[in-house]
Amino acid sequence: MIAATEKATREQSKRHNNRLVLKTVYDRGMSSRAELARITNLTATTVSATIAELITDGLVEEVGSVSTERGKPPTLIRLAKDARHLIALDLSRSVFRGAILNLRGEVIQQKDIVVDGQTGEVALAAVYQLIDALLPAVKRPLLGIGIGAPGIIDYNSGIIRQAANLDWYNLPLSEQLAKHYDLAVHIVNDNQAVLLAEFIFGQYKNSSELVVIRVGHGIGAGIMVNGQLLHGYATGEIGHVVVVDNGERCSCGNYGCLETVASNRAIVKRARTMAELHPESSLNQLTAMPEEITIDTVMQAFKQGDPLLTELMADVGHYLGVVIAHLVGVLGTPPILLCGRVARFGKPLLDVIEYEVCTRSLTGRLNRPKIDIVSLKAEISDIVILGAAASLLTNELGLF
Repeated sequence: MIAATEKATREQSKRHNNRLVLKTVYDRGMSSRAELARITNLTATTVSATIAELITDGLVEEVGSVSTERGKPPTLIRLAKDARHLIALDLSRSVFRGAILNLRGEVIQQKDIVVDGQTGEVALAAVYQLIDALLPAVKRPLLGIGIGAPGIIDYNSGIIRQAANLDWYNLPLSEQLAKHYDLAVHIVNDNQAVLLAEFIFGQYKNSSELVVIRVGHGIGAGIMVNGQLLHGYATGEIGHVVVVDNGERCSCGNYGCLETVASNRAIVKRARTMAELHPESSLNQLTAMPEEITIDTVMQAFKQGDPLLTELMADVGHYLGVVIAHLVGVLGTPPILLCGRVARFGKPLLDVIEYEVCTRSLTGRLNRPKIDIVSLKAEISDIVILGAAASLLTNELGLF
């Protein structure tokens, strides 16, 4: 019994050391063995043995040496970024998008499948179709499959408890895909995927406290506290916080939820009404009829200085600020980042949100929060894919 326990402890230590060294190499780009020993507080012998194993696995490589004033120049170590490929999917839109990426999150191949209006088994079949379309382009050993999906997800089991738009309920997607493809599969909520992408690949890399709010067809948040992504049933579903008493009926069945006044569809709906009531609005100059107004039309009219859209933006910022003030009251003042097309309102929107947060929250008044836009300059679907890949890197290699 003692021998078995000691063996397990050695294996755990070895795994810990491998992940620690690999993470340090990943974060630093290139390092010598001596630098890695100093940074990780591991012995030189342990680092050398760990590097040898990682080289055998193909995960790191030697890249020459750096000159020093005296002694033998140390050999540098770096990540072998193409040692593994990853498949990552975004299932949160009407077009399912998949990509093959390397260990640095660089896209090797990308595929889209239109699923607009398709639900249930048909939508599920599209997931398999998308993966099957990507597999022939994989040229390296596959680390696994990462997925950013909409709805309420049991992170530990990979079960999609509820994705209403896809008519998926208690779908054990992770288990099904893992069994079919014999690969590791990790599923994360799409809003949390955006946070992971920013946390690992963006300007806010390795921020221990972070909130990302995605405003699109719906509104949701990814929340990180003490370097840990918050999971739990319906965590981050801020779009269904009531902000208007006796307001419009929401898709969740309640009335006056944030989504009814600040989501893309709510903004477009209000803009169409404005266009009908105000013929002088630039909205009517940009489209032939109000029914053709989209969120892009709204943004264009706002940039042209239409006062009606300035008013609309202020209302959106007000309602977002009301909910964010509550987040700040509970979490303190982590950086709060917006993403989605609504973020294109830019600084005027951020200023309104900051005013509301500081007015409505004691925490916000004492310590002004940093409210910003996600730094990753990519289409939202590509950011979700990066986050899905990040979830896979985290769980399989312990890089973050």
